[in-house]
Amino acid sequence: MERDGATSPEDHAAMVVLVAERRDRAAFARLFDYYAPRVHAYLLRLRLDPVAADEITQEVMTTLWQKAALFDRSKSSVATWLFRIARNRRIDAHRREREEPPIDGAILDIPDPAQMPDDKVNAAQRDLMVRSALDLLPAEQLELVRLAFFEGFSHSEIADMTGVPLGTVKSRLRLAFSRLRRALDDGGLDR
Repeated sequence: MERDGATSPEDHAAMVVLVAERRDRAAFARLFDYYAPRVHAYLLRLRLDPVAADEITQEVMTTLWQKAALFDRSKSSVATWLFRIARNRRIDAHRREREEPPIDGAILDIPDPAQMPDDKVNAAQRDLMVRSALDLLPAEQLELVRLAFFEGFSHSEIADMTGVPLGTVKSRLRLAFSRLRRALDDGGLDR
């Protein structure tokens, strides 16, 4: 079968027959050692990631072991048969990828079906209106709103930080929210 350490396509076909008829492990091992690295390299050239290429290579070699009787040396060489199996498995894997929901971090890339494009536009418009209304507040009120709602400080913490009496902090925040509510309701803000 071997000539100078090499095997011919006819030798490979004879080994497949041994696998099919006798479940010859030595013949399978030699076929595996020869073809598995070549199938793997072929799959990598098809731009499969190494893990997927490993998995498909194992599937191809398992198919060789389990379905060696399906090989027809009059129709193709062992190499052509195995590379065709690899190509078909690659296509099947690609189809499954498109049908299956993504896993891990990829799931974060799925848009929320509850948020329609109109919702995004409305949210952007609402954000713009709030920013515009905030810009119209007097500086002392704006600072208190920022500390209370964007920084998360309590009214007493704000009073301690700013030196403004607690009652004044509460009054200014109430006035600020009243002005913001009016501005958002009718688009106007009176000072």
